[in-house]
Amino acid sequence: MKQMFFGFILAVQFLTRIPLPIECPWTKQTSRWALRSYPLVGAVLGSIITIIFYIFQSYLPIHIMTLLIISLWVYLTGGLHLDGWMDVADAVGSNAPLERKWEIMKDPHVGSFGIISLLFLLTWKTLLIYSLIESGFLLYSFLFIMAFSRLGAVVLMIYLPTAKQHGLAWEWQKNVNRLDCLYAAIPVCVLLFFFHDFLYLLPSYLVFIGLFGAWIKHTFKGTNGDLLGTAIEGGELWGLAITWMYISFVMG
Repeated sequence: MKQMFFGFILAVQFLTRIPLPIECPWTKQTSRWALRSYPLVGAVLGSIITIIFYIFQSYLPIHIMTLLIISLWVYLTGGLHLDGWMDVADAVGSNAPLERKWEIMKDPHVGSFGIISLLFLLTWKTLLIYSLIESGFLLYSFLFIMAFSRLGAVVLMIYLPTAKQHGLAWEWQKNVNRLDCLYAAIPVCVLLFFFHDFLYLLPSYLVFIGLFGAWIKHTFKGTNGDLLGTAIEGGELWGLAITWMYISFVMG
């Protein structure tokens, strides 16, 4: 139980900027529980955003509410995954050989492709959030989207090889196995049990994980921290887009 608690705290400290001044040991067991806690941390982030929305929705116009949500979204994660998104965009945009792509991702400087990709990512997210608020179908959607996106990163980390035998992704992966996917999926399964309206996200994320995983293997031959961060950012955008399409063309 203690290892589970430490693992959850490690996941919160790594994936968010929520202040938790608790010193946790990094061991094989705590790192495994940290990875298992990724979707749960996503659900916590989604819950915070949802609570803020329902507190202020009666006082703020839609466009201000949308800006507040996207700002809080970036703040809570500290831009961690956005950094990976930009690094991957620079690498892909370079059209360079594979080894050069890895070097570009390691470069701390952001190039033009990274900035352009960030602009489009945040623009699309903002537009989709605005549409969801306007439609009135926002209830708990953030919670599911953020949990599913982080579950997708866990699946990719476990099932795909790491590109290098060092680095952050390698440190996480070497202590986990496929059973950890089942543990990580428990929070999402519990949420789906109580909120059946969001079952449509399950097949859509299976498709996303399959397509994105195939793209990683084809383009990079393996994962690293930047690619997993991109999976989270891309997964969030995917969830927002699928939810918008669902309410527009299925429910509408």
